[in-house]
Amino acid sequence: MKAGIAALFLAYVLSQFYRVFLAVMAPSLAAGIGVGPGDLAQASGLWFLAFALMQFPVGWALDRIGPRVTVSVLLGVCGSGGALAFALAQGPFGISLGMVLIGMGCSPVLMASYYIFGRVFSPAVFGTLAGVIIGVGGIGNLAGSVPLAMAVQAFGWRGTVLGLAAVTALAGIGVALLVRDPPRVVAAGDRGSLLDLLRIPALWLILPMMAATYGPAVAMRGLWVGPYLADVQGADATTIGRVTLLMALAMIAGNFAYGPSDRLFGTRKGVVLVGTGLGAMGFAALALWPGMAMGQAAAMLCVIGFFGASFSMIMAHGRAFLPPHLLGRGVTLINFFGIAGAGAMQALSGPLHRAFPGPDPAQAHAALFWMFTAILICGALPYLFSRDRTD
Repeated sequence: MKAGIAALFLAYVLSQFYRVFLAVMAPSLAAGIGVGPGDLAQASGLWFLAFALMQFPVGWALDRIGPRVTVSVLLGVCGSGGALAFALAQGPFGISLGMVLIGMGCSPVLMASYYIFGRVFSPAVFGTLAGVIIGVGGIGNLAGSVPLAMAVQAFGWRGTVLGLAAVTALAGIGVALLVRDPPRVVAAGDRGSLLDLLRIPALWLILPMMAATYGPAVAMRGLWVGPYLADVQGADATTIGRVTLLMALAMIAGNFAYGPSDRLFGTRKGVVLVGTGLGAMGFAALALWPGMAMGQAAAMLCVIGFFGASFSMIMAHGRAFLPPHLLGRGVTLINFFGIAGAGAMQALSGPLHRAFPGPDPAQAHAALFWMFTAILICGALPYLFSRDRTD
């Protein structure tokens, strides 16, 4: 089981990498095949959309087939195939096709890990384990900053992505060889379905929070931090790489900090609400003063990254209400709302940015920051009335 979990951890590093690597690839794609920021926003949104829609078949497969086959087939075939399509792309369509396939390939990795955590380990440590894997996966976030820029400079963007296709195929093979499925649980006389999950009242106030909180920080790190720093702050490629690296480190630290915080403070709901409020304050500060000094802007981006890492805590909160025979479908349902929310935000962010074509780029970015602030507040309002549970 330890070797299998390690294989899933490594696969999740790739999943984290793929959701943020477009920000660094953007200049090379624009120069090489004419793919602009709007095209990349669409491709990134399609990645999240494909990832989100796959949660429903993935949840069924985890409960009925098990994590080993589910992850190895999707990651090994769709993930590596998508990276290959991306490397061979001649324009926006090829990039979008590659991102859709990569999103499908990455879709089961984290939920398979959560399925094993929920079945094998004590519920009290689920939040800690959920945070640890996302924190370790943050290595992919780091790899998608300065190291990726160096690889693109050395091998070109096509050569770099071809290498990623090979690595992704090897990760799928590793999962097939090392992961062991927990025994399957079936409730007597009840096969279980999505409708059974929707009959759990506690989830209804948790799902909007998941939809609102994951997307803003991911959209900033994976898509808009580069354009913001270049257009408003006048940063060069080296500075953008350094700031994205700092934000990635903040997101990793946030995941490790959120993990055990429910046991430290005796609440999951309170931890999420406080973190969401502080993240919203970071976005509001950037919206009010988008042209603030570079050091201050970098600090706000780190605040957004750190406090925007509440995904694992919200997942632990929702998982506490799931019956064992619906664990796979339950965690993927919660994940669907997080990923779908992130995809919708990224898809909407492109048109919103283009709606401010004036000579001052700060206005367009301020509009984005206000949008993310409002989304966080809207998610927190119904969550105020949710039922806390800490196992």
